[in-house]
Amino acid sequence: MTDDSPAISTSRLEAFSDGVFAIAITLLVIEIHLPEGWEHDLRGALVGLWPSYVAYAITFLLVGMVWMNHHRMFHFIRRTDGMLLGFNVLLLMDVAFLPFPTHVLAEALHSGDVAAQRVAAVFYGLVLVVGGIFYNAVWWYASLGHRHLGPHITPAEARALRLRWGMGPVSYLVPTVIGAFSAVAALCCYVFLMIFFFFDMRPRRRQAA
Repeated sequence: MTDDSPAISTSRLEAFSDGVFAIAITLLVIEIHLPEGWEHDLRGALVGLWPSYVAYAITFLLVGMVWMNHHRMFHFIRRTDGMLLGFNVLLLMDVAFLPFPTHVLAEALHSGDVAAQRVAAVFYGLVLVVGGIFYNAVWWYASLGHRHLGPHITPAEARALRLRWGMGPVSYLVPTVIGAFSAVAALCCYVFLMIFFFFDMRPRRRQAA
């Protein structure tokens, strides 16, 4: 059965998404503040901000990774509708929220309170898990039945991407659980997963001889 409904371009969706990604990634640095009394020991104050630097760097690269994969995903999505727009808005809502758990994590690391650090690591991970769910909702809705995909990806390739990108929420759930026992171990896992998902998971076709 063919779909004769008019195609709706994804250009505005992508432009709006890029704007949200840019704002979210910029807001991260606003959460870094010099402590009170910094004028008495500026060097020490700057060094003491290392938890904020770490949290900033991890989240900046995570948002960058999500933006890269969002860009890769919309290379295949050629049209949109209200439902797809809605799923994309939910994903952007999660991205825009990320500066807050980043600040919570940095403050917990500053405090030296192990219990608080564990709670912050779990909270941070839950936000990533929810974001992964929304990201996959966009792709699943667009790709099932080849609903909104172009001719430059096959149903088998789309199904393979559903499986590959579907690993995201499950993968981030693991360090989230680990965070309940060790915030440092959870952060190491977040970094590892960020590096893993930086790689392009889209199917590659062999060039004809």
